[in-house]
Amino acid sequence: MRGAARGVRKRILYRGWAYDRRPEGFPTTYRHRVLVLLSVLLVITYLDRVCLAIAGPRMQEALNISPVAWGWVTAMFTISYAAFEIPSGAMGDRLGPRLVLTRIVLWWSFFTSLTGVVSNYSLLLATRFCFGMGEAGAYPNTGVAISRWFPPTKRTSAWGVGMMSSQLGGALAPLLVVPIQMRYGWRASFYLFGGLGVAWAIVWYWWFRDSPAEMPAVSRQEVADIGASSRSHRALPWGLAFRSGNLWCVMGMAASYGYTLYFFQSWFPTYLVKGRGFTETGLLLSSLPFLVGAGANCCGGFVSDALVRRVGLKWGRRSLGLVGLGGAALLMTASAMTDDRLWSLLFLALSYGGITIQQPGVLGVCLDIGGKYAGAVTGAMNTATYVAAFVSSVVYGYIASSFGYTAPFVPMIVLLVVGALLWLRVDSTQEVIAEPAPEAPPSGDVTLAGLTGFYQ
Repeated sequence: MRGAARGVRKRILYRGWAYDRRPEGFPTTYRHRVLVLLSVLLVITYLDRVCLAIAGPRMQEALNISPVAWGWVTAMFTISYAAFEIPSGAMGDRLGPRLVLTRIVLWWSFFTSLTGVVSNYSLLLATRFCFGMGEAGAYPNTGVAISRWFPPTKRTSAWGVGMMSSQLGGALAPLLVVPIQMRYGWRASFYLFGGLGVAWAIVWYWWFRDSPAEMPAVSRQEVADIGASSRSHRALPWGLAFRSGNLWCVMGMAASYGYTLYFFQSWFPTYLVKGRGFTETGLLLSSLPFLVGAGANCCGGFVSDALVRRVGLKWGRRSLGLVGLGGAALLMTASAMTDDRLWSLLFLALSYGGITIQQPGVLGVCLDIGGKYAGAVTGAMNTATYVAAFVSSVVYGYIASSFGYTAPFVPMIVLLVVGALLWLRVDSTQEVIAEPAPEAPPSGDVTLAGLTGFYQ
């Protein structure tokens, strides 16, 4: 009888779902299950965002929306996204990502579905504004969860996997939305994607806990490997934070590439149809940049962490950013100069890869310099990104109306170069709010998390 009970207990513990602490020698992989859930979330975020871009040509025709007016539709998301990034990140620092992510995912999923109901331009603007309010908290609170569940030397790798997942969401969107809207109309895909978010929120709230110590099924070995959880219940002193030149450089660099990044999430399908003559079926090829971005995000995370181990934190983060944004500027220039639409698509996809390969490093920098305020600092960075995205959304429509759909590439290229140069001023070793150095522990104590490989 005791043997049977031990067998049942062993099976439950191996599944990792029981709320009972596992033996000391059990493999330390529980945090990877957290990463799986976060990765699914980031897939959903891009499905919901890119869905609008893919449906854009049909929606513009159905609702009689001009290019300039469509620029404001995409801008509504960026306005609210930028405005609520910092509050959402700070809320995650205080309340924890379990509660905050549950609330915001339910919120934006409702407005994703509501997008399929709108019947006029004004309602569409209001709906997309509310949708952005919810999605604003996704990345800052993912950052909070990663900072609590992963040791410093593995956080960028974790971000790389998560960011790769978001790109896969963007790649899946055309493959799902185009067939759905060809068969059922453009509204149906919004209903479907809204339901996915609700399902995720239920699973997340039921299973996740805000730190490894609160999850009894996590072994003591894994808790030791992760290290002390950074749980802050104090607000970031913004007056002191904004005196940090390092923070301003991070925000400026993020804004520089964010201007171009959002083109792919908002105007890219319309550019292919109206600027390069692709058909609606040809929009399936709009998955290409996101497929490239998925590989670039994943590789970028691991490469950034490998460079940190090889050349140190400052240049480990910095070097990949220089190469990524500099290469992206050159490739976008090549796309603008070629007349062949397939070569143009390929150059744009590779340019997007240059942007996305350095993204995990950007998020790693936010965790490096944010410390216990990682959510708020990530929110500040993303706010700068989406302020630039708002400008990009509106400016693209005005320039395209007057000079054609390729002319807006000029400011994108210039800003990518600026972003590459700003990487030279980013220093991951300088925290925004410096914390006192901890006392040296007794000899022999385990003090450094993450000495073992990411995939243990």
